[in-house]
Amino acid sequence: MPILAKEQDVHPVDLFDRFLDSDSDEHRWWALYTLSRREKELMRRLHAMDVAFYGPLIRHRYRSPAGRVRTSYVPLFPNYVFVCGNEFHRYEAVTTGCVCRDIEVGDGIQLASDLQRISRLIETGQPLTPESRLKQGRPVRVLSGPFAGFEGTVVRRENQTRLLVAVNFMEQGASVLLEDCQLEPLD
Repeated sequence: MPILAKEQDVHPVDLFDRFLDSDSDEHRWWALYTLSRREKELMRRLHAMDVAFYGPLIRHRYRSPAGRVRTSYVPLFPNYVFVCGNEFHRYEAVTTGCVCRDIEVGDGIQLASDLQRISRLIETGQPLTPESRLKQGRPVRVLSGPFAGFEGTVVRRENQTRLLVAVNFMEQGASVLLEDCQLEPLD
């Protein structure tokens, strides 16, 4: 049982359906670098201001000092929240007092596509491992299981095969454990 319920990490709920193929001035993407441990507060404020955002949260299980298993929801990309909108929306986000700096994304369509894949990966409910300093591997497609149809890069970690789904803009991503027989190479 989580200590607190998972908070809304995307607004509006159909964010990627609305803005996936849009690269106009009204739908530009920014990566907001937050002050330390202020991602959820920023998302609450953006939601109240009706600003479109995505800040992926993943389930984190750990043991308390008393030995109980605890569950919490932590950001997949610490200190980052992504905002989609116009210059006024960016200004509203920066003036919340939670943002250290904002970075305009050059290829908004690619970022939206990467974030949509990350969102789908989180929705499967499987345990994820945050990945940084990405290494290039062989591109693959998953054939079966809950990740059927996903495309990503295969990486090896501690003698395990993992599917890496990357956000190229940040050179970070998430990986999930898979069996070799579930993968087919993309050529």
